[in-house]
Amino acid sequence: MNVKKWLRGLMAAALCIAYVGSAGAAELQKVPTAWMGAQETFPIWYAKQQGWDKEVGLDVEMLYFNSGMDALNTLPAKTWVFGGMGAIPAMIGALRYNTSVIANCNDEAVVNAVMVRPDSPIMATKGYNKSYPNVYGTPESVKGKTVLCTTVSSAHFALSSWLKALGLTDKDVVIKNMDQASALAAFEYGIGDIVTLWAPLTYVGEKRGWKTASTPHDCYEGLPIVIVADSEYADKNPEVTTKFLGIYMRALEMMQKEPLEKLLPEYLRFYVDWAGTDYSADLAELDLKSHPVYNLEQQLQMFDASDGPSLAQSWQGELAQFFAAIGRISQDDLKKIESGSYVTDKFLKLIPASLPSSK
Repeated sequence: MNVKKWLRGLMAAALCIAYVGSAGAAELQKVPTAWMGAQETFPIWYAKQQGWDKEVGLDVEMLYFNSGMDALNTLPAKTWVFGGMGAIPAMIGALRYNTSVIANCNDEAVVNAVMVRPDSPIMATKGYNKSYPNVYGTPESVKGKTVLCTTVSSAHFALSSWLKALGLTDKDVVIKNMDQASALAAFEYGIGDIVTLWAPLTYVGEKRGWKTASTPHDCYEGLPIVIVADSEYADKNPEVTTKFLGIYMRALEMMQKEPLEKLLPEYLRFYVDWAGTDYSADLAELDLKSHPVYNLEQQLQMFDASDGPSLAQSWQGELAQFFAAIGRISQDDLKKIESGSYVTDKFLKLIPASLPSSK
């Protein structure tokens, strides 16, 4: 054998493999996405850790935002094309930024909370309104109080639902707009009378002895966290949109099937690596248990509008009606979005019914 020829052949083969590998990597479709330091981000973070995006030819980029509205404010600059956020920012996105709701992340009706200090007079009365027996407070104990709240968010919806149960509106309190971390820190230092938080900061508040006066669940309200898409991008790129949703659904299915003891270490790592927060195992476990997630089959049922408005559309429509009633959106705005027509299942329907194994 001619050793030199053999070596040249081997080197050529190696270069060919390297070239093909680099070409394959170059073919990955970059997909910028928007997320917060909360439970709905874990599925896509986990999917990226497993390389599921690359398996379908995508390179999902994860951008961090403090709130859904913060993310929406960057959308005109085409900073991202898909994002996880609360139903309220999703509603505003449809109204102002031509976004669509294309899937559900979880339900947060239990873990968005209106919280007060343990000595607050608000906690002295439970069930003032007999229709809401688990809600604390009275008009007299709440009027004029200062509330720390991330406005136009799920936490704001929790606040407004509580006020409505007491026969009040946003105008009856003083609302100080703050991001969640700032609201938590300020309330701890004695600023404000009331704070509205979403998970996992609600658990932190509980650890510090703060009391829950109300949640949307106590007020009989649903509160989904949803995946929002730039409608123009999604419609022009249905294959990318379907692939992105497919890996998210794959992660949700994994979360439903995986034993909690195996899921928990990854969840704790997610909070440290992504959110920069080192939560205790018991708080992380509570966070997982408090967020119901839905697999592809369940999502298709939730988004099915073949016999009238879907459940997902109805949730968004109810939010629009509520915010119009308290003067946060106009009646003209309400007419544009109350049907929830921006909630669509057209991309969910394109996902193969049998997703790849999560293993």
